[in-house]
Amino acid sequence: MGFIEKNKALCMLSVLINTHLLQAATKFDVQRYFYSSSACVYNAHKQESFEAPSLKEEDAYPALAEDGYGWEKLFSERMCRHFREDFNLYTRVARFHNVYGPWGTWFGGREKAPAAICRKVIESKLTGKREIEIWGTGEQTRSFMYIDDCIRGVQLIMNSEILEPINLGSSEAVSINQLVDLVEDIAGVKLRRKYDLNAPRGVNGRSSDNTLIKKLLNWEPSVPLRKGLEKTYAWIYDQYMAQARKPVPASSVPEPGISPVVGVRYQSGA
Repeated sequence: MGFIEKNKALCMLSVLINTHLLQAATKFDVQRYFYSSSACVYNAHKQESFEAPSLKEEDAYPALAEDGYGWEKLFSERMCRHFREDFNLYTRVARFHNVYGPWGTWFGGREKAPAAICRKVIESKLTGKREIEIWGTGEQTRSFMYIDDCIRGVQLIMNSEILEPINLGSSEAVSINQLVDLVEDIAGVKLRRKYDLNAPRGVNGRSSDNTLIKKLLNWEPSVPLRKGLEKTYAWIYDQYMAQARKPVPASSVPEPGISPVVGVRYQSGA
């Protein structure tokens, strides 16, 4: 969210990727085309409550998407539709809801909340600082989908007759504070919480309504958040420790925004 809110123009430019790929797919007779959209396409007025409103596919209209990133995703959804209608290109579109898991970005400013919180908890535990910074009040609610569920969902949607964009996300919603609780429990540590009320935090509440995907595919993402976080935490811990073992010049002084343990630059928060 930090990157999205501070780089709206760059997010909008991503529309060129989908434009060029759709043109190339048509030119070279590509058999199937999948577009990963986002829950950020949904109308912001439907996400003002902290009660994690479950968003149905029709809630994308009337349009009031996330400024920049969300509008680019919504526009690209329509492009996929029109290339299907005008050029008979086989297109499928899924709206991802916060994908996380091993092999995902875990530092640098573009990581999702689960990875950022795992990293922060690991760092706080290893440095003995025993404090964690949370963006906003921590009451914001989200649902998070483990990568295995995402992959399975993409496969099912690609081989289905579902022509319109469909939710692909977990319906297990938690607050950011609850997400921190889970990671603390996994790490066996309890941290003081420092809330940055001026940091980017996105909408107040968002979760995936899976009524349609259950109806059409008799399936929905089902990996429990706790189970997915355990695997994610273990993987990020290993990555963190591997970075810590890399030699760092004794004379080097960590700059602001650089971990004193691993020596890698990141934007704290996310």
